[in-house]
Amino acid sequence: RCRSPLSPGRCPGPARGDSAVSPVSPVSPIHVYTPREVHGTVGSRVTLSCSFWSSEWISEDISITWHFQADGSRDSISIFHFAKGQPYIDDVGTFKERMEWAGNPRRRDGSIVIHRLEPGDNGTFTCDVKNPP
Repeated sequence: RCRSPLSPGRCPGPARGDSAVSPVSPVSPIHVYTPREVHGTVGSRVTLSCSFWSSEWISEDISITWHFQADGSRDSISIFHFAKGQPYIDDVGTFKERMEWAGNPRRRDGSIVIHRLEPGDNGTFTCDVKNPP
């Protein structure tokens, strides 16, 4: 799920500019779309969909990061990262052996699959997409 003060379900991209003294280019937002809720049963698998749209060309430096915040916790941990054309599953937490990259940034897809769901998987998953110029 994407959180933004601008509107739920949409995350604007970072502003672009070379330095504090040069003019800043207009911001070109990335809109990230995820289902509000996803349900699964213990032992099954679930796809966490993350699609995005930008008026800009998808750069080679695009990155996609998934975070997880367990129910009742204030802390969020990174569980997956896509950068430099490669998926990286974080080697901490209970997801490390159960996660699969299902996305394709060229198709504006940053989805992941979690296998063998466990009761402790209940919480908030956040997909963050950055597309630097």
